[in-house]
Amino acid sequence: MDSGLYAAYSGLLTRTQALDTAANNLANIGTAGFRAQRDTFRGVLAGSVVNSGDGASQVGQAVNDYGTLGGSGIDLSQGQLTVTGNPLDLAIQGEGFFAIKTAHGTRYTRDGGFLRSATGVLQTREGEPVLDTTGNPIIVPTGSVSVSGDGTVSVNAAGGNAIAGQVGKFTFADPARLQAEGTNRFVAADGAIPIAASGEIHEGALEGANQDAVHGTMQLMLVQRQAEMMQKALSVFHNDFDKTAAEELGKVS
Repeated sequence: MDSGLYAAYSGLLTRTQALDTAANNLANIGTAGFRAQRDTFRGVLAGSVVNSGDGASQVGQAVNDYGTLGGSGIDLSQGQLTVTGNPLDLAIQGEGFFAIKTAHGTRYTRDGGFLRSATGVLQTREGEPVLDTTGNPIIVPTGSVSVSGDGTVSVNAAGGNAIAGQVGKFTFADPARLQAEGTNRFVAADGAIPIAASGEIHEGALEGANQDAVHGTMQLMLVQRQAEMMQKALSVFHNDFDKTAAEELGKVS
């Protein structure tokens, strides 16, 4: 296939994928704890292939790969904290994820919108237990609840103050081993071991998405324009290819 045609087709394909990513980021600006996905594209560095073994094939490969998707990763930057006043709404400032026990295993999230079940279990709105620093559920007795910066859950009841447990904050030596699952949850790759995180927990607050509407809209428009350019380029190469083929066939006949 002609290099120009191939590059235009590859560019259009990857921009279509990037459009999906940008649209998903924008759609979740109101999702607590949402982490945006960021796409990267390959480029050609001048001189990077000149002295390689087979210069022609190296250059051809570089041109064909130009503008294709180089990778996609989770943006772990901080989202804005919003005060709710609910003592069981928790937000992490800095690194770390809450751990929750789901029907499919442990999942990690920055969404700290928790509540106390009828049996006293600290859980998500979906009824999944929040895990402590040792990976066990936390039982919160009836009473006035407060949560300190390190995640310690204290309850002031008729019998006095009691420590119910400590909300776990976890991270990974290689955050790239976290894979997005749904809108604001993550699953660790096989073999990835969670470690204690240094982030501080804020009681009575929730963390918003780390994607704002303005930048999300701008990114979506940018990728849309790039996709349109690739579509036009593909059309030009396709028309030129058909024209050249017709001329060559005419010469043969």
